[in-house]
Amino acid sequence: MSVTADPVFEGVYGPYSITATDRREVLGYRLALFTAALAQAALLLQWQQLGGTWIWPWLLPLAAGVGLALRWIHIYLRPLHRALQLFWLLGCIGFGGLLISAGPQGMATALTNNGRWIWAVGPFFAALAGIGFKEFFCFRRPEAIGVTLLLPIALLGRLSGLLSTEVTATLLAIEAALLLVLTLRKFPMDAAADVGDKSVFAYLEAQRHSPNL
Repeated sequence: MSVTADPVFEGVYGPYSITATDRREVLGYRLALFTAALAQAALLLQWQQLGGTWIWPWLLPLAAGVGLALRWIHIYLRPLHRALQLFWLLGCIGFGGLLISAGPQGMATALTNNGRWIWAVGPFFAALAGIGFKEFFCFRRPEAIGVTLLLPIALLGRLSGLLSTEVTATLLAIEAALLLVLTLRKFPMDAAADVGDKSVFAYLEAQRHSPNL
């Protein structure tokens, strides 16, 4: 019985292979991001059609999806990766504070009427925008730059008073649709595309552990 060897690629710092573990992590990343995209779209749709009273359950898969995506995302620069994870954590803490302060059914109203809560949860969406930037930087997908730009424009525009609630909601709806398109387009891609050049990861890790001269 023959066993198919892992595919080998030639990287900047030497050859590397894409293993079964790599493929599982890539699938996990894509499923997590898809879950987040679905949750965000459902949250915004329900908010628009039925009001904001019962949108809070969608925050659970949204937060979990983004958190797991940041767990499995492949980013060469460790400080950037850790920064995005920190933003996610701070944003989740902000949502927790909002839940305690406004109650589960009053979260949407508090976000709409009190700008301080946008600042509190803003790091979460900064992390999501960071994922969009990574996707654009690696793959030049137009929907990825849409996710990267529309999130800060919508939230900062609302905070500054330059954008009305309706315009902010429209921008967020477009961003949610683009994120969903982005995630769907990733599934047919080869896992190696999301893994990146593993020889670069190995080189940077060796540099990090090498003694200072």
